[in-house]
Amino acid sequence: MKKKLMIILPVLLVIGFVAYSKLKPAEPMPKHKIEGEVYVLPKEFLVNLRAGRFAKLGVALVLEPEAGGGHGGGEGEGGSAAALPEGYGPLPQEPVVRSIITDVLTDQPASRLSSAPARKRLQRRIRERLEESTDVHATDVMFTDVAVQ
Repeated sequence: MKKKLMIILPVLLVIGFVAYSKLKPAEPMPKHKIEGEVYVLPKEFLVNLRAGRFAKLGVALVLEPEAGGGHGGGEGEGGSAAALPEGYGPLPQEPVVRSIITDVLTDQPASRLSSAPARKRLQRRIRERLEESTDVHATDVMFTDVAVQ
């Protein structure tokens, strides 16, 4: 009787543990703070502002999750895309994107780039122009580095 108990008890414990781990509700996946892929435009922008001032800034786009697969990862021209860091790569219509960003930022007062609320308005304006003029599906525009002189 003791032998049977010594065999049955561990088997029941294993079965109980397996049943518990299978029936336990899964922990919810944490929600991402940024939905989509962040794409950093590879070259910085140098734009003329009002009153003879200028700004140098980096720009990144948050692409919709389903739209993010259209760049990077491939062997591009000359295989250079493979050497770029994460988030960098050939974005379809990148020259048009750069042109829109330059057009929106050129001849702005310097205060619009040094004030957070005004910067947000410029970012929103760039996103709206991208939406109406390109096939790039950006949910947000970010200025990664800003220097105004």
